[in-house]
Amino acid sequence: MKLGDAVAQYVAYKRCLGMRFTSEADRLQAFCRRAGEDATVAGVSVDQVAEFLAGKGPVTRTWFHKYSALRGFYRFAISRGYAHALPLPRLLPRPPQPFLPYIFTREELRRLLDSVDFYQQRKSPFQPHTFQALLLLLYGAGLRISEALSLRLQDVNLPIGLLTIRDTKFYKTRIVALGPQLQEVLVQYARRREQEGHSTDPESPFFVTCHGKPVARRVAERAFACLRRHARVCRTDGFQQPRLHDLRHAFATHRVVAWYREGADVQAWLPKLATYLGHLDIGSTQRYLSMTPELLGEASQRFARYAFAGGDS
Repeated sequence: MKLGDAVAQYVAYKRCLGMRFTSEADRLQAFCRRAGEDATVAGVSVDQVAEFLAGKGPVTRTWFHKYSALRGFYRFAISRGYAHALPLPRLLPRPPQPFLPYIFTREELRRLLDSVDFYQQRKSPFQPHTFQALLLLLYGAGLRISEALSLRLQDVNLPIGLLTIRDTKFYKTRIVALGPQLQEVLVQYARRREQEGHSTDPESPFFVTCHGKPVARRVAERAFACLRRHARVCRTDGFQQPRLHDLRHAFATHRVVAWYREGADVQAWLPKLATYLGHLDIGSTQRYLSMTPELLGEASQRFARYAFAGGDS
Protein backbone atom coordinates (compact mmCIF):
# COMPACT_ATOMS: atom_id res chain seq x y z
CA MET A 1 0.00 0.00 0.00
CA LYS A 2 1.35 3.39 -1.01
CA LEU A 3 1.98 5.65 1.98
CA GLY A 4 0.00 8.53 0.48
CA ASP A 5 -3.05 6.33 -0.16
CA ALA A 6 -3.00 4.93 3.36
CA VAL A 7 -2.71 8.42 4.85
CA ALA A 8 -5.68 9.57 2.76
CA GLN A 9 -7.72 6.62 4.08
CA TYR A 10 -6.75 7.40 7.66
CA VAL A 11 -7.61 11.10 7.39
CA ALA A 12 -11.00 10.25 5.83
CA TYR A 13 -11.65 7.73 8.63
CA LYS A 14 -10.90 10.28 11.37
CA ARG A 15 -13.09 12.89 9.73
CA CYS A 16 -15.96 10.41 9.50
CA LEU A 17 -15.75 10.26 13.30
CA GLY A 18 -16.54 13.98 13.45
CA MET A 19 -13.02 15.34 13.74
CA ARG A 20 -11.67 18.15 11.57
CA PHE A 21 -8.23 16.55 11.81
CA THR A 22 -6.63 19.47 9.96
CA SER A 23 -3.29 19.90 11.71
CA GLU A 24 -2.76 16.13 12.00
CA ALA A 25 -3.48 15.72 8.28
CA ASP A 26 -0.97 18.46 7.47
CA ARG A 27 1.73 16.68 9.51
CA LEU A 28 1.03 13.33 7.87
CA GLN A 29 1.09 14.87 4.39
CA ALA A 30 4.42 16.50 5.24
CA PHE A 31 5.65 13.05 6.26
CA CYS A 32 4.53 11.64 2.91
CA ARG A 33 6.45 14.35 1.06
CA ARG A 34 9.55 13.63 3.13
CA ALA A 35 9.29 9.88 2.48
CA GLY A 36 8.82 10.32 -1.26
CA GLU A 37 6.04 9.80 -3.78
CA ASP A 38 6.72 6.08 -4.23
CA ALA A 39 7.09 5.21 -0.54
CA THR A 40 5.00 2.35 0.84
CA VAL A 41 3.68 2.07 4.37
CA ALA A 42 5.74 -1.03 5.13
CA GLY A 43 8.84 0.36 3.43
CA VAL A 44 9.33 3.43 5.63
CA SER A 45 12.35 2.91 7.86
CA VAL A 46 12.91 3.81 11.48
CA ASP A 47 15.65 6.22 10.37
CA GLN A 48 13.28 8.04 8.02
CA VAL A 49 10.76 8.49 10.82
CA ALA A 50 13.47 9.69 13.21
CA GLU A 51 14.68 12.23 10.66
CA PHE A 52 11.15 13.55 10.15
CA LEU A 53 10.56 13.84 13.89
CA ALA A 54 13.87 15.55 14.64
CA GLY A 55 13.40 18.56 12.42
CA LYS A 56 15.84 21.36 13.28
CA GLY A 57 16.94 22.63 16.66
CA PRO A 58 15.94 21.39 20.13
CA VAL A 59 12.95 19.21 20.91
CA THR A 60 9.75 21.20 21.11
CA ARG A 61 6.07 20.35 21.40
CA THR A 62 6.08 19.98 17.61
CA TRP A 63 8.12 16.76 17.99
CA PHE A 64 5.38 15.26 20.14
CA HIS A 65 2.62 16.49 17.81
CA LYS A 66 4.36 14.72 14.92
CA TYR A 67 4.90 11.60 17.01
CA SER A 68 1.25 11.49 18.05
CA ALA A 69 0.07 11.85 14.44
CA LEU A 70 2.39 9.07 13.25
CA ARG A 71 1.51 6.75 16.13
CA GLY A 72 -2.21 7.05 15.36
CA PHE A 73 -1.60 6.51 11.66
CA TYR A 74 0.59 3.42 12.10
CA ARG A 75 -1.83 1.83 14.54
CA PHE A 76 -4.51 2.31 11.88
CA ALA A 77 -2.18 0.88 9.21
CA ILE A 78 -1.23 -2.16 11.29
CA SER A 79 -4.88 -2.93 12.07
CA ARG A 80 -5.51 -3.14 8.31
CA GLY A 81 -2.41 -5.12 7.45
CA TYR A 82 -0.59 -2.29 5.65
CA ALA A 83 2.35 -2.60 8.08
CA HIS A 84 3.47 -5.09 10.69
CA ALA A 85 5.43 -2.95 13.15
CA LEU A 86 5.62 0.62 14.45
CA PRO A 87 8.70 2.33 12.97
CA LEU A 88 8.66 4.80 15.84
CA PRO A 89 11.40 5.42 18.42
CA ARG A 90 11.05 3.41 21.62
CA LEU A 91 12.71 6.02 23.80
CA LEU A 92 11.06 9.43 23.81
CA PRO A 93 12.89 12.67 24.62
CA ARG A 94 12.02 14.65 27.70
CA PRO A 95 8.92 16.69 26.85
CA PRO A 96 9.11 20.47 27.12
CA GLN A 97 7.20 22.22 29.85
CA PRO A 98 3.44 21.95 29.13
CA PHE A 99 1.86 25.08 27.74
CA LEU A 100 -0.32 26.94 30.21
CA PRO A 101 -3.06 29.25 28.92
CA TYR A 102 -3.09 32.75 30.32
CA ILE A 103 -6.00 33.49 32.64
CA PHE A 104 -6.75 37.19 32.63
CA THR A 105 -7.60 38.79 35.93
CA ARG A 106 -10.74 40.89 36.05
CA GLU A 107 -8.59 43.99 36.46
CA GLU A 108 -6.65 43.09 33.29
CA LEU A 109 -9.91 42.54 31.41
CA ARG A 110 -11.04 46.00 32.50
CA ARG A 111 -7.75 47.53 31.30
CA LEU A 112 -8.12 45.84 27.94
CA LEU A 113 -11.67 47.07 27.45
CA ASP A 114 -10.79 50.59 28.61
CA SER A 115 -7.92 50.71 26.10
CA VAL A 116 -9.93 49.75 23.00
CA ASP A 117 -10.55 53.35 21.98
CA PHE A 118 -6.87 54.30 22.21
CA TYR A 119 -4.82 51.36 20.94
CA GLN A 120 -5.69 51.57 17.28
CA GLN A 121 -3.71 52.69 14.29
CA ARG A 122 -5.61 55.34 12.36
CA LYS A 123 -6.01 53.39 9.13
CA SER A 124 -7.25 50.14 10.63
CA PRO A 125 -10.67 49.06 9.27
CA PHE A 126 -11.39 47.25 12.55
CA GLN A 127 -13.50 49.78 14.45
CA PRO A 128 -13.19 50.07 18.25
CA HIS A 129 -16.88 49.44 18.95
CA THR A 130 -16.74 46.24 16.87
CA PHE A 131 -13.57 45.14 18.63
CA GLN A 132 -15.06 45.78 22.05
CA ALA A 133 -18.22 43.81 21.26
CA LEU A 134 -16.07 40.93 19.99
CA LEU A 135 -13.91 40.88 23.13
CA LEU A 136 -16.96 40.88 25.39
CA LEU A 137 -18.52 38.05 23.41
CA LEU A 138 -15.37 35.92 23.55
CA TYR A 139 -15.10 36.35 27.31
CA GLY A 140 -18.81 36.49 28.15
CA ALA A 141 -19.83 33.39 26.16
CA GLY A 142 -16.52 31.50 25.94
CA LEU A 143 -16.60 31.26 22.15
CA ARG A 144 -13.66 30.29 19.99
CA ILE A 145 -12.48 33.24 17.89
CA SER A 146 -13.33 31.29 14.72
CA GLU A 147 -16.88 30.74 16.00
CA ALA A 148 -17.42 34.42 16.78
CA LEU A 149 -16.09 35.64 13.44
CA SER A 150 -18.19 33.04 11.57
CA LEU A 151 -21.47 34.33 13.00
CA ARG A 152 -24.02 35.49 10.44
CA LEU A 153 -26.94 37.78 11.13
CA GLN A 154 -29.30 34.81 10.95
CA ASP A 155 -27.30 33.13 13.74
CA VAL A 156 -27.79 35.97 16.21
CA ASN A 157 -31.25 36.04 17.78
CA LEU A 158 -30.95 39.07 20.02
CA PRO A 159 -34.62 39.38 21.11
CA ILE A 160 -34.34 36.09 22.98
CA GLY A 161 -30.57 36.16 23.54
CA LEU A 162 -29.51 33.04 21.65
CA LEU A 163 -26.62 32.38 19.27
CA THR A 164 -26.48 29.49 16.81
CA ILE A 165 -22.89 28.28 16.48
CA ARG A 166 -22.67 26.30 13.25
CA ASP A 167 -20.18 23.63 12.15
CA THR A 168 -17.80 24.04 15.05
CA LYS A 169 -14.46 22.34 15.68
CA PHE A 170 -16.12 18.90 15.74
CA TYR A 171 -18.66 19.60 12.96
CA LYS A 172 -21.38 20.16 15.52
CA THR A 173 -23.94 22.95 15.79
CA ARG A 174 -24.92 24.21 19.21
CA ILE A 175 -27.10 26.90 20.77
CA VAL A 176 -25.43 29.38 23.15
CA ALA A 177 -27.53 31.43 25.56
CA LEU A 178 -26.43 34.98 26.38
CA GLY A 179 -26.61 36.66 29.76
CA PRO A 180 -28.63 39.90 29.90
CA GLN A 181 -25.58 42.20 30.02
CA LEU A 182 -23.90 40.52 27.07
CA GLN A 183 -27.19 40.48 25.22
CA GLU A 184 -27.46 44.26 25.65
CA VAL A 185 -23.85 44.74 24.42
CA LEU A 186 -24.67 42.89 21.21
CA VAL A 187 -27.97 44.75 20.80
CA GLN A 188 -26.07 48.05 20.95
CA TYR A 189 -23.48 46.79 18.48
CA ALA A 190 -26.17 45.51 16.08
CA ARG A 191 -27.99 48.83 16.26
CA ARG A 192 -24.83 50.76 15.41
CA ARG A 193 -24.00 48.29 12.66
CA GLU A 194 -27.39 48.98 11.09
CA GLN A 195 -27.03 52.76 11.48
CA GLU A 196 -23.73 52.59 9.58
CA GLY A 197 -25.57 51.06 6.63
CA HIS A 198 -24.05 47.61 6.60
CA SER A 199 -25.87 44.74 4.91
CA THR A 200 -28.91 43.29 6.64
CA ASP A 201 -28.96 40.15 4.53
CA PRO A 202 -29.34 37.14 6.87
CA GLU A 203 -26.19 35.61 5.35
CA SER A 204 -24.09 38.70 6.07
CA PRO A 205 -21.36 38.47 8.72
CA PHE A 206 -22.34 39.81 12.12
CA PHE A 207 -18.92 41.32 12.84
CA VAL A 208 -17.78 43.59 10.02
CA THR A 209 -15.09 46.14 9.28
CA CYS A 210 -15.89 49.76 8.50
CA HIS A 211 -16.17 48.65 4.84
CA GLY A 212 -18.77 45.99 5.65
CA LYS A 213 -16.34 43.12 5.05
CA PRO A 214 -15.96 40.12 7.39
CA VAL A 215 -13.34 40.58 10.10
CA ALA A 216 -10.42 38.29 9.27
CA ARG A 217 -8.94 36.30 12.13
CA ARG A 218 -5.43 37.63 11.49
CA VAL A 219 -6.78 41.20 11.72
CA ALA A 220 -8.42 40.48 15.07
CA GLU A 221 -5.32 38.75 16.44
CA ARG A 222 -3.02 41.54 15.27
CA ALA A 223 -5.33 44.12 16.84
CA PHE A 224 -5.39 42.18 20.10
CA ALA A 225 -1.59 42.01 20.23
CA CYS A 226 -1.48 45.79 19.83
CA LEU A 227 -4.22 46.27 22.44
CA ARG A 228 -2.50 43.96 24.91
CA ARG A 229 0.74 45.91 24.67
CA HIS A 230 -1.09 49.23 25.06
CA ALA A 231 -2.92 47.95 28.16
CA ARG A 232 0.33 46.48 29.56
CA VAL A 233 -1.07 42.97 29.86
CA CYS A 234 1.80 40.54 29.47
CA ARG A 235 3.20 37.34 30.90
CA THR A 236 6.76 36.89 32.13
CA ASP A 237 6.90 33.11 32.57
CA GLY A 238 8.50 32.38 29.19
CA PHE A 239 5.31 31.27 27.44
CA GLN A 240 3.62 32.83 24.44
CA GLN A 241 2.04 36.18 25.22
CA PRO A 242 -1.72 36.25 26.03
CA ARG A 243 -3.91 35.42 23.03
CA LEU A 244 -7.50 36.08 22.04
CA HIS A 245 -8.17 32.38 22.67
CA ASP A 246 -7.16 32.85 26.31
CA LEU A 247 -10.38 34.80 26.83
CA ARG A 248 -12.17 31.45 26.42
CA HIS A 249 -9.94 29.87 29.06
CA ALA A 250 -10.60 32.82 31.36
CA PHE A 251 -14.35 32.43 30.89
CA ALA A 252 -14.23 28.76 31.92
CA THR A 253 -11.96 29.34 34.91
CA HIS A 254 -13.91 32.34 36.21
CA ARG A 255 -17.18 30.42 35.83
CA VAL A 256 -15.87 27.58 38.01
CA VAL A 257 -14.58 30.06 40.61
CA ALA A 258 -18.05 31.61 40.73
CA TRP A 259 -19.63 28.19 41.26
CA TYR A 260 -17.30 27.49 44.15
CA ARG A 261 -18.24 30.80 45.75
CA GLU A 262 -21.94 30.11 45.27
CA GLY A 263 -21.58 26.72 46.96
CA ALA A 264 -22.62 24.85 43.81
CA ASP A 265 -21.80 21.21 43.09
CA VAL A 266 -18.96 21.93 40.67
CA GLN A 267 -18.56 18.32 39.51
CA ALA A 268 -22.24 18.18 38.59
CA TRP A 269 -22.00 21.43 36.63
CA LEU A 270 -18.83 20.64 34.68
CA PRO A 271 -20.63 18.48 32.06
CA LYS A 272 -22.98 21.40 31.42
CA LEU A 273 -20.03 23.72 31.01
CA ALA A 274 -18.50 21.23 28.55
CA THR A 275 -21.72 21.26 26.50
CA TYR A 276 -21.87 25.07 26.56
CA LEU A 277 -18.26 25.30 25.34
CA GLY A 278 -18.87 22.75 22.59
CA HIS A 279 -16.44 20.15 23.91
CA LEU A 280 -16.77 16.48 23.04
CA ASP A 281 -16.23 15.37 26.63
CA ILE A 282 -15.63 16.71 30.12
CA GLY A 283 -11.92 15.89 29.89
CA SER A 284 -11.45 18.69 27.36
CA THR A 285 -13.12 21.13 29.72
CA GLN A 286 -11.01 20.03 32.68
CA ARG A 287 -7.87 20.74 30.66
CA TYR A 288 -9.16 24.28 30.14
CA LEU A 289 -9.20 24.97 33.86
CA SER A 290 -5.85 26.34 34.92
CA MET A 291 -5.06 26.34 38.59
CA THR A 292 -4.93 30.08 39.12
CA PRO A 293 -4.42 31.28 42.71
CA GLU A 294 -8.07 32.33 42.74
CA LEU A 295 -9.37 28.93 41.64
CA LEU A 296 -6.94 27.07 43.88
CA GLY A 297 -8.00 29.20 46.84
CA GLU A 298 -11.69 28.54 46.31
CA ALA A 299 -11.09 24.80 45.88
CA SER A 300 -8.99 24.73 49.08
CA GLN A 301 -11.69 26.53 51.04
CA ARG A 302 -14.30 24.06 49.76
CA PHE A 303 -12.10 21.14 50.84
CA ALA A 304 -11.48 22.71 54.25
CA ARG A 305 -15.20 23.18 54.84
CA TYR A 306 -15.81 19.56 53.82
CA ALA A 307 -12.98 18.16 55.93
CA PHE A 308 -13.73 20.06 59.14
CA ALA A 309 -17.49 19.80 58.91
CA GLY A 310 -17.50 16.03 58.91
CA GLY A 311 -18.20 15.63 55.17
CA ASP A 312 -20.85 18.30 54.64
CA SER A 313 -20.16 20.38 51.52
